[in-house]
Amino acid sequence: GLIGVGLGLTLHHHRLSKIFNIWCLHIPLNDQTSFTDLVKLVESVVVTEHARAPNRPIYLFAESFGGCLALAVASRNPSIDLVLVLANPATSYSSYPQFSLRSILPSLLVFLYITLFVIYINNDRVFLLGVPLKMLGANIQKFLPLEHMIGEISQDSTALSAYLSAISDVLTVENVVWKLNLVKSAALYANSRLHAVNAQVMILASGRDELLPSRVEAERLHKLLPKCEVRVFEDSNHALFLDEAIDLVPVITGASFYRRRERHDYVLDYLPPTPSEFKKIYDGLRWIEASTDPVMLSTLENGKIVRNLSGIPSEGPVLYVGYHMMLGFELIPMFGRFLTKRNILLRGIAHPIMFTRKGEEELLPPVSSFDMFRTMGAVPASASTFYKLLSTRSHVLLYPGGIREALHRKGEEYKLFWPENSEFVRMAAKFGAKIIPFGSVGEDDVSEILVDYNDLMKIPYIKNLIHVVTEEAAKLRATMAGDPGNQDFHLPVIVPRLPGRFYYYFGKPIETQGTYNAMQVKK
Repeated sequence: GLIGVGLGLTLHHHRLSKIFNIWCLHIPLNDQTSFTDLVKLVESVVVTEHARAPNRPIYLFAESFGGCLALAVASRNPSIDLVLVLANPATSYSSYPQFSLRSILPSLLVFLYITLFVIYINNDRVFLLGVPLKMLGANIQKFLPLEHMIGEISQDSTALSAYLSAISDVLTVENVVWKLNLVKSAALYANSRLHAVNAQVMILASGRDELLPSRVEAERLHKLLPKCEVRVFEDSNHALFLDEAIDLVPVITGASFYRRRERHDYVLDYLPPTPSEFKKIYDGLRWIEASTDPVMLSTLENGKIVRNLSGIPSEGPVLYVGYHMMLGFELIPMFGRFLTKRNILLRGIAHPIMFTRKGEEELLPPVSSFDMFRTMGAVPASASTFYKLLSTRSHVLLYPGGIREALHRKGEEYKLFWPENSEFVRMAAKFGAKIIPFGSVGEDDVSEILVDYNDLMKIPYIKNLIHVVTEEAAKLRATMAGDPGNQDFHLPVIVPRLPGRFYYYFGKPIETQGTYNAMQVKK
């Protein structure tokens, strides 16, 4: 943070410690080490850890002033595999005259004093004189006058005045001025070295930062740094790491920023969502299940059809092959039921548009809009990813019709657009995977297409936009003739015709164990 006491990540230590070995930088309040010496201090640890495990990435989580420090270290060590997660980096401090010492000092003093009230940790929770940090964060967000904030937090605590007195002996105005000058020098240094940063960077920007123009700065850094992504948290203030509504683990995993080796592996580096993470995602989409009241039927080994998912095998590998409804709305209830009723996480084979871009075309939705799908296990379509999923005994969801099926035209209700030659059966047989064919119906009955692809292509301006967007996306089946190869991106206009209901039917599992050699001979 701005003062370097190392409290910023306190709320996240427990979760982060499950996937990282944590080192924390603590700068004493009255310390006046220069910025370059601080850079050398952090750099020495980074270099030592890199020498100990050269094939493992090193993550630097940093907030505000710490963001400048992390960027400086990265710029001096381009050959070390660094991943930077920066919350509201203070690189803008030297660039915006309106954020002068005089204008920022009142709010900053409030922020510093209140932050420093954290005095002990108990049961993995940070407490402020017995008050949970959630109250602290809420009061920081309000930016009340100092005396009002103290009054709300202290709850008539007699220890507060003594504690304030102890802090004031160390955190004087002179010390604060020194810290702010340190931030200024850090911002100047980091900005002068941005061209040398080769690290993978994620900027976490607060939408309500009252200390720095963090959202604008995030976009600036995104344009300057070659491997930079941005995530914006609209309701957060400058102390983003102290916001209890934010959990850093799903933030970095949802952005595919967590990896154990040189390159991110969508299968081997995947961390399933915790129950609370799943609930947070699913609660925001529960209206789909509520409005469609889905019925799911499965088939037992004896051929009996039951109105539940008991016919679904528990052990993988299992390959589900089915029909893609309009815009893929069948996915939400299906993923939810499989996870809540059978504790099965489906790994969906998804279009690469959810993971990468060829350039910066603004017509496409940002990659961040697909974080939810990556958190829930979606992987980019490729033969190698499919192979890894089956080899790790996963439950894999495949739609051979792709976006051509999910963006079908008028009069094509429930029509399949599958390629004639598909290798998924042979791949499934190689690992002895069970194949479950399934169908889902209902969306074409509860919605109506008003404007489809053919209508849009009659409008020259829209036609050109469709071509631009399709070229920007990583196009699949570009060499395939006919309808399955027409994977043009567009957004049809549909209107609901509710109420209605979705129906899913999962067929009897097809065994492929022992069939691979016979397939090879036939081939």
